[in-house]
Amino acid sequence: MSDTKFKPVKKAVFPVAGLGTRFLPATKVIPKEMIPVVDRPVIQRAVEEAREAGIEEFIFVTGRRKSAITEHFEIQPELIEELEAKGKEKLLEKVRHSDMESGKLMTAKQQKALGLGHAVWCAKDLVGDEPFALFLVDVMILAEQGCMAQMIDVYNKTGGNVIAAYDVPRDITHKYGILDVEDKAAELSKIKGMVEKPKPENAPSTLSIVGRYILQPEIFDILENQKRGAGNEIQLTDAMVKLMADQDFTSLRFKGESYDCGHHVGFIEANIAFALADPEFGPQMREILQKYQDRPGTTRNEPRKATA
Repeated sequence: MSDTKFKPVKKAVFPVAGLGTRFLPATKVIPKEMIPVVDRPVIQRAVEEAREAGIEEFIFVTGRRKSAITEHFEIQPELIEELEAKGKEKLLEKVRHSDMESGKLMTAKQQKALGLGHAVWCAKDLVGDEPFALFLVDVMILAEQGCMAQMIDVYNKTGGNVIAAYDVPRDITHKYGILDVEDKAAELSKIKGMVEKPKPENAPSTLSIVGRYILQPEIFDILENQKRGAGNEIQLTDAMVKLMADQDFTSLRFKGESYDCGHHVGFIEANIAFALADPEFGPQMREILQKYQDRPGTTRNEPRKATA
């Protein structure tokens, strides 16, 4: 094992400027990142994963009407006092998990929706010349050890850039960024290339880029001059491919399950999975699922008939 020391990863970037149009009308007023998975907002679960990995500074790249996200992490003395007075210790503990100390949360504004690469670039001045973690909040990962903590363990041994990888069926590779790696079966492998949403017959593997990254700050110089790519947007994948010419990229098949909360079915599945894994909600959730397992579907116009 190498004793080489790499500059530690202490900052994380969370691009949260999107409008969340897929979830309208739920996101008409509420930012999509504030919709809860079980008992806490999606953004809080991502922040908790970052904290577990040792992240100390949290950078939110926000847009208009996103103030609720940062307000969620503000300490509210009045709420704390009321919960203390009523002896609601369990609720008090949950609230404290959502509090963030002064100076730990920073924001950068993305004035125009020019793509993920542009959103990351907007955090340039706040990140500075340090490596950083990048979280795509739409992706929720359920794991015994958080995905980013697993990635930090790898980074501390390899340095460079680390990307979380998740195996997907070949017939849906066109939905993801796909990695070309030296060893397709290995838990860790050097990345040779990346392809954005390839057709199944052209996909170099079935390893998808899952929404967790550790990147070196040189990515910002590339993004600053990056031309628009797919979807007429500045693509992070294109910038990473350029950086790969000078720096190593390592893929990690993390231990855990990934849920795409960017669409309704994935979001519903994430709620089920996280509820089942929660000691407080798991037993009841299993009973509820059993109750509905064999029940025929219903529609608004054809309500299920009551049984005697």
